[in-house]
Amino acid sequence: MDDPRDVVVIGGGQAGLACGYFLKRAGLRFTILDGEEKPGGAWLHAWDSLRLFSPAQWSSLPGWPMPASPDGYPDRDAVIDYLARYEARYDLAVERRTEGFSVATSAGTRRARAVISATGTWRHPFRPNYPDQDLFTGRQIHSAQYRSPADFSGKRVLVVGGGNSGAQIPAELSLVADITWVTATPPAFLPDDVDGRVLFERATARWRAAQEGRTIDQPVGGFGDVVMVPPVKAARERGVLHAVAPFVRFTEDGVVWADGVRSTVDAVVWCTGFRPALSHLAPLGVVGEDGRVATSGTRSTDEPGLWLVGYGDWTGPASATLIGVMRTARSTVAEIGEALA
Repeated sequence: MDDPRDVVVIGGGQAGLACGYFLKRAGLRFTILDGEEKPGGAWLHAWDSLRLFSPAQWSSLPGWPMPASPDGYPDRDAVIDYLARYEARYDLAVERRTEGFSVATSAGTRRARAVISATGTWRHPFRPNYPDQDLFTGRQIHSAQYRSPADFSGKRVLVVGGGNSGAQIPAELSLVADITWVTATPPAFLPDDVDGRVLFERATARWRAAQEGRTIDQPVGGFGDVVMVPPVKAARERGVLHAVAPFVRFTEDGVVWADGVRSTVDAVVWCTGFRPALSHLAPLGVVGEDGRVATSGTRSTDEPGLWLVGYGDWTGPASATLIGVMRTARSTVAEIGEALA
């Protein structure tokens, strides 16, 4: 249990596995600690019908492509299966049901010369605060807990939030429930021929330009915009993807809109995103008021033995995506190798 490692990776999802791939290639001794009971990371908790917004070949981790999906866009179960087989294929040393840091865990102490935090965001869902929210007696869940539309059949449901989860969830809820889709700004729908592959190419071009001190003009569209995967296209054809401006407060049985009109609501699904899940780093005192760790690249500026991978653009462009994490995982492991040498 106390056998020292060169590197401990905290988190066994896509970012942790990508780091493990490069750590193994670098010949470093490492272990990956994960809080889940089985492979799959945050995808284990995604709703049943979730679709990636990139084709399989553009949703792959380093070394081994994700198998193609029949309709082009893999679903949640396909991603979980891919991550499980990826972990087994490269014999990555993942220890499960471990929590904590020092690296002290529920399964004993782990010692290492360097630590990679790759816990992602799923464990830290964000919900905005609305006036009188505590008065509302209906059901409230975050997209992190949403599983299927069957739970809301026949209900009056508000879906709050834009982006791809904000579009995919109301798309399927509209088949069984009376939905109202609420977004702070009008949702941006990408052209039908633009998906995550194109967005990643654009992000890569911006990254390369920034590295070279250049700026480039690109079409409007980013990872926060709605990709027209098949279920969303079908909802568009049914005419149900119409968003409205936010309400102003809750009531006991619903909400009040800006014009004073009241609506009765049975449930609210918050598709309002996530924040970095970094509570395990609290004892180090490196997490700032903004919920992030100050970094140079992916390396903590306050704790030089700590690196962070997969939390979003602040830890590398597109690093929270399956394919995007490869670049930062590779550069992070290379930097760790140099630091340990």
